[in-house]
Amino acid sequence: MAETPLETARRAAAPDDAASAWTRLQSNRNWLGFWFMLPAAAFLILFLAYPLGLGVWLSFTDAKVGSEGEWIGLENYEWLLGVAPVSDFLGIIANELFGTEFELEGDTTFWLSVFNTLLYTVVASAIKFAIGLYLALLLNRHMPFKAIIRAVVLIPFIVPTVLSAIAFWWIFDTQFSILTWMLQGLGAIAEDHQINWLGDETMARASVIFANIWRGVPFIAITLLAGLQTVSASLYEAAVIDGATRWQMFRYITYPLLTPIIAVVMTFSVLFTFTDFQLIWVLTRGGPFNATHLMATLSYQRAILGGYLGEGAAISTAMIPFLLAAIMFSWFGLQRRKWQHGGRDD
Repeated sequence: MAETPLETARRAAAPDDAASAWTRLQSNRNWLGFWFMLPAAAFLILFLAYPLGLGVWLSFTDAKVGSEGEWIGLENYEWLLGVAPVSDFLGIIANELFGTEFELEGDTTFWLSVFNTLLYTVVASAIKFAIGLYLALLLNRHMPFKAIIRAVVLIPFIVPTVLSAIAFWWIFDTQFSILTWMLQGLGAIAEDHQINWLGDETMARASVIFANIWRGVPFIAITLLAGLQTVSASLYEAAVIDGATRWQMFRYITYPLLTPIIAVVMTFSVLFTFTDFQLIWVLTRGGPFNATHLMATLSYQRAILGGYLGEGAAISTAMIPFLLAAIMFSWFGLQRRKWQHGGRDD
């Protein structure tokens, strides 16, 4: 069947239409953001998405250092979790908090690291938020030398983590601890008594949490301070005219307007705390008796130092549900519209 003149014209014009479509795509403002984000997306895929995918793949193998390993399915997870993961985790909580002797069926060190990670994250994040919010409210007021004080507050966050950890390692040293010296000088403890800050299980946990709080408070304080400075002063003036107290102004003005900032900053704080590695590894290396082992440090110990890449990757992969839960809590919990505006959810 012969080609009609209209079909011939369309076929002849097709390459030109494709070229013009590509030209429009290059100059279309709706695609401008995509072109600018493309290099960053390639960087994230190469250095974040690919290692994450490789780690998940390794967790399903028995790979070791120098050996690619074979596919073993869920065996690594079965060994770590045991046949009754919930009862094992509750058993660890009972053992650590109440001193019981509950027998576990999974990897006891893994479940202890899960307990340590959750304890470390919850306690440190809650205290960092309380102190950071207080500092933000304090620095938001008119006070002398406010710029200098803000710079001083930022110092713990600016100092490299390893350098901070080494400083705390000396501060918590059993023989030369300045904290022990101060307590002896104040008469709180005997002069010949030395506190084993990093050698006792309870004191070691408290010490690493204190170090994390010291390092993390500036990030929360400065971020919340930036959010406070966006709140219009006219709202407080109207509240004062209405006879509102300081607590009422905080409850019905400051906190609702600051909630989106709190959601973002606390999400990052929880993620950074949950995945903390440098501070713990320099201070205690997970000791004493695995009392400060987090999931990140245990994964490094099993995979890199122990050579069991598959098992270490499984521990790292097991962190993903906890991190997703923290993100979902922020997204669906802290960012509800009615809460942001001081109301109640139906």
